[in-house]
Amino acid sequence: MEIHGANGYLLDQFLKDHVNDRDDEYGGSLENRCRFPRMVVKAIVDEIGSEKVGVRMSPFANYCDCKDSDPQALGIYMAQSLRKLDILYCHVIEPRMVTMFEKCETNLSLLPIRKAFGGTFIVAGGYNRSGGNKVVANGGADLVAYGRLFLANPDLPRRFELDAELNKPDRSTFYTSDPVVGYTDYPFLENNN
Repeated sequence: MEIHGANGYLLDQFLKDHVNDRDDEYGGSLENRCRFPRMVVKAIVDEIGSEKVGVRMSPFANYCDCKDSDPQALGIYMAQSLRKLDILYCHVIEPRMVTMFEKCETNLSLLPIRKAFGGTFIVAGGYNRSGGNKVVANGGADLVAYGRLFLANPDLPRRFELDAELNKPDRSTFYTSDPVVGYTDYPFLENNN
């Protein structure tokens, strides 16, 4: 089970000092802001076991005006907390993905967060085939998550295997109710199997 603690959703709102203006034990200090997300993770770990739990975080992102003044410290602190719970994996969005569809240049890295977690580490954030292979080969991650590319190319593993051309993501076709609209017709496999 992946706990979604990213992208401006509830747990992310507790974590980020720009939106968490609480003055109780769930606000203010880094430890306090991380308290509720840690409690959620621990409750789920206690219920189903740590080997079945992963957490997604976006400490550097500013989704829905949900940002933090020190995202590196936030990411490291949460990674250390998750390490203590011995969860299956930590899934973190790259610092270059400030918003969902906006990539920027940055010198920031997820490596300190990866080291703080110490377990299986998944990265996400605008990766293509070569970028994904490079981050894994360089030790920046164990796995790479592909979102928009997978939605645009349901046969993405096969296309990566063949180094084939990819469909460009078209947001207007994501999550539509008609299963034939957009990317579900597998034109690549029909023409090239």
